[in-house]
Amino acid sequence: MNARQFMFAMFIAVLCGEATMAQEVSYNRDVRPILSDRCFFCHGFDENHREADLRLDVREEAEYVWDVDEPDESDLIARITSDDPDVVMPPPNAHKKALTQEEVSLIRRWISEGAKYEPHWAFVAPKRAKIALNETANSKVTSKVGNKTSNAIDHFVAQQHQKHGFKFAAPATPPKWLRRVSLDLTGIPPTTDAMDAFNVAVKKIGEAAYSQAVDRLLGMPEHGERMALDWLDVARFADTNGFQSDAYRMNWPWRDWVIDAFNTNMPFDQFTIEQLAGDLLDNPTESQLVATAFNRNHMIQAEGGSIKEENQAKNGFDRVETTGTTWMGLTVNCCQCHDHKFDPLKQHDYYSLMAFFNQISETGMASKKMTIKRPGRKYAMNYWVDKPFIAVGDSARKKKLAAANALVAKKQSELKDREEEYVAAARAWVQEIRDDPEAAEAAGKMKRGEYVARLLYSADIDDSTDPDFKALIKVFLKRNEPWKSLQGEVDAAIAAASLLQEKIPLVMVMRDDRPRDTFVMLRGNYETLGDKVTAGTPNFLPPLPDEQTEKGPNRLTLAKWLVSPEHPLTSRVTVNRYWQLMFGRGLVSTPDDFGLQGAFPSHPELLDWLAIEFRESGWDVRALLKSIVLSKTYRQSAIVDAELYAKDPHNEWLARGPRQRLDSRLLRDQALAISGLLTTKIGGLPVAPYQPGGIWEAMSLNKNHYMRDDGADLYRRSLYTVWRRVVAPANFFDVASRQNCDVSFTRTSTPLHALTTLNDVTYVEAARVWAQNTSGFDDDDQRLIRIFYAATARQPDPTELSELKKVLESSRKRFGENSANAKEFVTAGEAPTTGDTHATEHAAWTNVCLLVLNLDETLCK
Repeated sequence: MNARQFMFAMFIAVLCGEATMAQEVSYNRDVRPILSDRCFFCHGFDENHREADLRLDVREEAEYVWDVDEPDESDLIARITSDDPDVVMPPPNAHKKALTQEEVSLIRRWISEGAKYEPHWAFVAPKRAKIALNETANSKVTSKVGNKTSNAIDHFVAQQHQKHGFKFAAPATPPKWLRRVSLDLTGIPPTTDAMDAFNVAVKKIGEAAYSQAVDRLLGMPEHGERMALDWLDVARFADTNGFQSDAYRMNWPWRDWVIDAFNTNMPFDQFTIEQLAGDLLDNPTESQLVATAFNRNHMIQAEGGSIKEENQAKNGFDRVETTGTTWMGLTVNCCQCHDHKFDPLKQHDYYSLMAFFNQISETGMASKKMTIKRPGRKYAMNYWVDKPFIAVGDSARKKKLAAANALVAKKQSELKDREEEYVAAARAWVQEIRDDPEAAEAAGKMKRGEYVARLLYSADIDDSTDPDFKALIKVFLKRNEPWKSLQGEVDAAIAAASLLQEKIPLVMVMRDDRPRDTFVMLRGNYETLGDKVTAGTPNFLPPLPDEQTEKGPNRLTLAKWLVSPEHPLTSRVTVNRYWQLMFGRGLVSTPDDFGLQGAFPSHPELLDWLAIEFRESGWDVRALLKSIVLSKTYRQSAIVDAELYAKDPHNEWLARGPRQRLDSRLLRDQALAISGLLTTKIGGLPVAPYQPGGIWEAMSLNKNHYMRDDGADLYRRSLYTVWRRVVAPANFFDVASRQNCDVSFTRTSTPLHALTTLNDVTYVEAARVWAQNTSGFDDDDQRLIRIFYAATARQPDPTELSELKKVLESSRKRFGENSANAKEFVTAGEAPTTGDTHATEHAAWTNVCLLVLNLDETLCK
């Protein structure tokens, strides 16, 4: 590269916001990401894959490839700038992008500045920067009602604004802020009355109204539901086991435990310890045992022919990888088969972590089956669980279940006592049919007649153990007295017991009740074992605490280690996900990867400040959330002009308020809440709201059937919608699969999304009920303004109001010309329609409400 090219590269680097001549190149911020992306795969931590005996991630082993005095004479520069395919690095066959001129310039400057290395920022304990908070340029809001952390947030954000040429945007209006914070903290938009009252409060008591509003939202039961929604994605929670059979499971009490933990503001360290090791605490409560279902949320195999040992290995893999992602933000799954290519994680470390979770008596298969038939349901529900499990419920209900099971045993015994009689009677019944053609023809017309007719002639009636004859005995018992009555009593007793059993679920939990040796699995193959390992943690992280059991470290040791003050990752990883929840993007944009391949923090000092403050507050989640939402940074308006958007399209530097489309589950909850349909019941069995027919059947060889609920259960929050692993709820999009731990959001935009929110019965019904509930206005303009305000937290401008009136008038005309369409439109869903509403008028207003529910401003936060 000549001098002109070098100067041009530096000019581009300045324009792109890269390190400038006035700012020393940072290895962590500027150089390591380049080397990690292009070089470390072959010249990094993994000695088994290292090429040319060159290691670039350690200075002492890499310094001979550069020349500090003459950077252009360095082998490193020569390699990355060469045109020769046999010389250039990365080589063409590595299929990695060649370094850009800007990247080459950065590395050249780094070498000329001494090629200083730094330990990876995420692997050293966070440090709190010293700042004079009374000197920060904060708004009156944070100085009056905020706290130290709110002020710190604005201080560090303002620092980055100054570096990159930004400034804070104007604050959002009070109703806009209230809608934003309500959706973030409760998942439910504020009512128009709540927005009006907040406006009044701001005028009367000033900025203190903001703090009071946050306290109210954090104290609402809906807060726990909102916070649980993301944690269920992290914990890969579902209501079925997965795989082809995808039978139901009963771990929903764990979901309710999570909701309660957030609603009681359980400290995050306790939240961690109880989920990873609640069973190992002294005299654990039923609640603490239920908490350990976190590590039983993985998929469970129940297919014939599957191998238990392989399934047990996969369960162990899942627990290690979920722990690594959830608390450490590390991609440990690479080490299932080999040492990590980028991070200082060895395969041995992976299986040492697995040893913590390998002391459980699970069989690797779904080992206990329960069939439950709810009244009025066409199909039964098959539940499969694997040990260890516990029955969860109050003592009175458990006594009822015990009595019901005793009655089942009694009725079955009464029928069994007469087995010789009914077997002989069944034998005679079969023989009679065989001897009488007319009787045989009648048998063929029975329910499942072809099947019964085949059994009548294939069964060996002289052998009571013959499967075909046993099947015929069951048919006989249900069709002939007195056996029909006796069998009916057995069936009724079983049905009553099973309904009680569903309300006293068998929750799969953790329990170290079967110690096992753990071995490295060569290439991740459970059949090819290497060295034996013991429970332990990676050497590059702090050691385990001294307090250990006589048998060595266990899951409780691991949990305490994760939340120890010395651990550099857990607090950072956690506050980053809460920041992501509020802003749509974490301070580290790779929430699942804080390793060498992950992104450098946009605001590293802010991340460390929050991490330390979170830990020293006693891991107080509510205090953290409150400090964020009261900050000037969060309170900014989300309005952005073209120039600002071009400079910072992803809002990395936080010069405007957060704006992104709502999670599809929150979109549904918002529609239900605005319409007045939302059911506020907390917890309990999953529910089955509206869903198009045939989806489950097509995905399960017609074995699993969607059985829709009725009444209030149709309008419960999306958190409670039954979640089948092989096919997510049909009106949710961009959601986690719930097959693996997922800590990041996916946001796409396809016509299918709009087709859902415009046509799904949930939204159409919500629109018609909302229209019905706003019928008290005599003036169209006032009614339109109130509808628009309820959804967007602002008044429509004259142009918008005019467009809404045009839609209303065209709808009146169209539905007036086709009354049949109007009547069909206003009967969508099960919610009743009041008889005093004219169908044409109701349909026209329903159309307007549906339009407003689909405005970009309504769909977004």
